[in-house]
Amino acid sequence: MQFLNGITLLLVYQLAGEITVRLAGVPIPGPVLGMVMLFITLWIRGRTPDSVEQASSALLAHLSLLFVPAGVGMMAHFDRIADEWLPITLALLCSTVITMIATALIMQVTTRWLVKPDSSAQGGSEQ
Repeated sequence: MQFLNGITLLLVYQLAGEITVRLAGVPIPGPVLGMVMLFITLWIRGRTPDSVEQASSALLAHLSLLFVPAGVGMMAHFDRIADEWLPITLALLCSTVITMIATALIMQVTTRWLVKPDSSAQGGSEQ
């Protein structure tokens, strides 16, 4: 029953994200917004409910199965992929580089924001 409660909660957040995106016209996928909403809720609560933890662990254990439809789609459209391999490759490379740069910059900003300077390392010696 815990698993069912957890999956239901995850799907409710996904639905809430979809509804919010449709009503607000935000250019973000609904499941992504739902995941952000779930993250904020869990952050405010300070802990993860057992049902959500159990459901998410079960989903992560079978994550590889979620790639099967994408693989089948690639095989079904292999001719188109072969015809347009250069733009696809360039898009993948550019997006990867942009993502790595954005991740590094965000990490630097949040590290500076979260890490407080140590007063003893400021150069003053206490006697």
